[in-house]
Amino acid sequence: MKAVVYNGPRSVSVQDVPDPKIERPTDALVKITTTNICGSDLHMYEGRTDFEKGRVFGHENLGEVVEIGNAVDRIKVGDMVCLPFNVSCGFCRNCEKGLTAFCLTTNPDPKMAGAAYGFADMGPYQGGQAQYLRVPYADFNCLRLPEDAREKQDEYVMISDIFPTGWHATQLAGVQAGDTVVIYGSGPVGLMAAYSATLKDASKIMIVDFHPDRLKLAESIGAIPIDFSKEDPVERVLELTNGRGADRGCECVGYQAHDPQGHEHPNMTMNNLVRSVKFAGGIGVVGVYVPNDPGAPDPQNKQGEILFDWGLLWFKGQSIGTGQCNVKDYNRHLRDLIHLGKAKPAFIVSHRLPLEQAPDAYKHFDARDNGWTKVVLKPAA
Repeated sequence: MKAVVYNGPRSVSVQDVPDPKIERPTDALVKITTTNICGSDLHMYEGRTDFEKGRVFGHENLGEVVEIGNAVDRIKVGDMVCLPFNVSCGFCRNCEKGLTAFCLTTNPDPKMAGAAYGFADMGPYQGGQAQYLRVPYADFNCLRLPEDAREKQDEYVMISDIFPTGWHATQLAGVQAGDTVVIYGSGPVGLMAAYSATLKDASKIMIVDFHPDRLKLAESIGAIPIDFSKEDPVERVLELTNGRGADRGCECVGYQAHDPQGHEHPNMTMNNLVRSVKFAGGIGVVGVYVPNDPGAPDPQNKQGEILFDWGLLWFKGQSIGTGQCNVKDYNRHLRDLIHLGKAKPAFIVSHRLPLEQAPDAYKHFDARDNGWTKVVLKPAA
């Protein structure tokens, strides 16, 4: 089959790789019809993780079940399914509590909890930027989609990761109806966090970035864009909240945060959030931070450490929630919102391309070229 293979920093290619096969009775094989390039893929694409050469990218996947193991009971051949990026078992202590991002079964590394498709340090699973994907524990991991799945693929594929992750950011921050919310980062996840806050009836949503195309998308859903290349984002948030600060804040940038001049500041958004959020406010952090960053320019940052204003956070009595999204906590609910027309997350999609154009798409998306806000790949095209 064809798949997007990592060759090294800023180099991917579409290659012939072995077809996946049923390895255990609980597996299913899915023919991938829609798969996304995620901002998290860029950390690996840029060589800022220890992702192995020769592996396949892709953790935002949707497609049709074409084969099932003899222990799969609920999922049937022909079902259209969306796959959480978390590979989870459903029966370990964490999964039983809904913490599927921290499954204790699916990652063979005893020091790690949690697994994902095509992701650094998250188990041996190949990604779905390919024609086919093996899905372990298929009855648990496959979310069956309604009858409108084929015509709404670009909507439903968002519940594999970024829509639930944006929702998770607002959950971690404690967003409730009437709250004021500031979101740092208007990439796909930041836009989904803003969209989630609108669905939760936040009274005012502010989003900080410096890419005009992304800020324009944020404005289109009612968020107030703040271009931090032109003004101090903290001062602007304070101005918009009568000096109090936002009730809730979301970090949707991660450890490669940088200023408009291109200089990296991995602590920038976290420290700005502490200053932007009110006393006793909540902060949700879903931007990726890693224990080791081999490409970091600073020795401290290479160890995953940042200079964080803990004193001000403590003094303000703020709370922080962090970590990868437990997609299964939210995906049924978000699927139903899409099915009923209450949510349309595909407004962020800028490009729909065949799998063969993935290498060029990675270059444009990595460069944050104007208009490249979200890339959807179609392996069957």
